[in-house]
Amino acid sequence: MRCRLLIYNLLGQKVKTLVDEPRAPGRYKVQWDGTDQEGRRVASGLYFYRLVAGDFAQTRKMLLLQ
Repeated sequence: MRCRLLIYNLLGQKVKTLVDEPRAPGRYKVQWDGTDQEGRRVASGLYFYRLVAGDFAQTRKMLLLQ
């Protein structure tokens, strides 16, 4: 099943794609290093992550503190 984990800022702009590949069902751990797609540090603040796996999709808030 294709899985995607994306990070967005408060304006809804995509900051980084952490996962975009087929994965077997199960539990996984992914850590974001606080950088954007080009490797630049992003500011501390509120961000959203969106997980899409097959027909499932969920968006949650997270706080980045640096």
